[in-house]
Amino acid sequence: MRSSVEIYDMATREAEVVWQTEDLVEAPNWSRDGEFLVINGDGLLYALSLDDDDPEPELIDTGFAVRLNNDHGISPDGASIAFSDHTLFGKSCIYLLGDGDEEPRQVTEKMPSYWHGWSPDGKQLAYCGDRGGVFDIYTISTKGGPEKRLTHGEGHNDGPDYSPDGQWIYFNSSRTGTMQIWRMRTDGSDLERLTSDGYGDWFPHPSPDGSKVLFLSYDEDVSGHPRDKQVRLRLMDADGGNVETLFEFFGGQGSINVPNWSPDGSAFAFVRYFPVTD
Repeated sequence: MRSSVEIYDMATREAEVVWQTEDLVEAPNWSRDGEFLVINGDGLLYALSLDDDDPEPELIDTGFAVRLNNDHGISPDGASIAFSDHTLFGKSCIYLLGDGDEEPRQVTEKMPSYWHGWSPDGKQLAYCGDRGGVFDIYTISTKGGPEKRLTHGEGHNDGPDYSPDGQWIYFNSSRTGTMQIWRMRTDGSDLERLTSDGYGDWFPHPSPDGSKVLFLSYDEDVSGHPRDKQVRLRLMDADGGNVETLFEFFGGQGSINVPNWSPDGSAFAFVRYFPVTD
């Protein structure tokens, strides 16, 4: 097997396999009703049922957008999905697709832009934008318009996700050298560094009740966020305290790129990978 989509139960501290495939799939994102996961593979999105003992992914119709990367997520009200796609421009552009839409609606004019988070009220999107080789955190209205820049070239800034109360944006930044987890107010103020123990930390996702933050950690000597590495998923308090390692596994890029908690916060989804052999 190449990819194993799994769910980690916070009460039992054990992972259960949902579905495995010889293909490369990435970034499980939980539906708001808890009934399925959204995953991507080969530039497309699929729904993976959690009510079936032997599920088969069902294609999600994304219209002309057929070159999606692994940045996607369902809106807080469950009516729309945001995703990043390369089809029309050859660069990552953020789109929204809602009930009744015949085609995805373009949100970002500047590219490349990589979606990462919905604001709790469903009115704003948080994303990473590459502007002239500088990766920073931006927000934008779901209606489009001008983007708001929250970081300003202090290293590589990526992976923004909102706290459930809408007061904070968590993200990862290399501004001090090694990639670490930070948070800031939604206007970019009150910047706080939350991790500093030598790992390369990526993709922070606050739990639905706001008490914890899940994130992915690479060994210190790993550059970027590659796939197929020995990594660990770690958990900490919202203010950065009480960091613990939940488990180590073979993964990395694609494992938890998008918000992946269950709606009730009792579990989270991730993808485990297996080494490719000839």
